[in-house]
Amino acid sequence: MSEETQEKLKQVLQVLKMISEDTSVPRNIRRAANESIDAIETDKVDSAAVKASNAISILDEISQDPNCPLHARTRIWNAVSILETISD
Repeated sequence: MSEETQEKLKQVLQVLKMISEDTSVPRNIRRAANESIDAIETDKVDSAAVKASNAISILDEISQDPNCPLHARTRIWNAVSILETISD
């Protein structure tokens, strides 16, 4: 995995941890953020692109939730846009 890809994943993890620790965000959104963190940090998949794709699918689903606050949705979109730039 390239250094650039590792840096992108660190940025995304930081954003997702902010969401998961924000008590103003509904519990299901925080849970999905934690699931995305787990998808990125898993050792089962070697490819960074697959990890990014798994996290994107989780985040895309919760970004559509009408209960998601605007500040959290904006952070989710930022994380997804970073993840979309990751490829093998």
